[in-house]
Amino acid sequence: MIASINGRIAEIDADSIVLEVGGIGLRVYVPAPLRDELQPGKSAALHTHLIVRENDLTLYGFETKEEREFFSMLLGVNGVGPRLALAILSTLTPNAIRRAVFNEQAEIFSSVSGVGKKTAQKIALHLEDRLPASDSLEAVAIMDDTDSEVLAALTALGYSIIEAQAALQIIPEDAPDGVEERLRLALQYFSKP
Repeated sequence: MIASINGRIAEIDADSIVLEVGGIGLRVYVPAPLRDELQPGKSAALHTHLIVRENDLTLYGFETKEEREFFSMLLGVNGVGPRLALAILSTLTPNAIRRAVFNEQAEIFSSVSGVGKKTAQKIALHLEDRLPASDSLEAVAIMDDTDSEVLAALTALGYSIIEAQAALQIIPEDAPDGVEERLRLALQYFSKP
């Protein structure tokens, strides 16, 4: 299996990039937030997951090993293929996925295009036993109360759940825990050109 790849970005498409490695252009499907950060001509190092099918080899790339591990776990859910797993990681960060699973909020997965209520439940149940328990989970759960209030405030302002989740994801990890400050930071997401 190809575990990682490093090369120059030759082009960026709607759902993938072409990474030039040793004179060969490899198409790599990446989550939307990562794709939006990359620029043609710059170099990129990605952690990858290779999907082998009867007549197709497809490479998926991620910024961190953690994202790649979540991708692999999502593929284990009945009814979740690589494209849907990538869509989930394009919409939700690993921490948002953890919060959804540990706080039993399967409906968060329904905010991803292509994930229905039953699939959302399957994802939550599948990940529940597979996510490692750690000290950081307590911090994730505590953060959820504040972020839930921010999420509720954003949706009350008329933003969709997907837009609100995306805005929450841009809040820096070192941001204060206060609802007002986190809401102000989240609203900056919508003021981007």
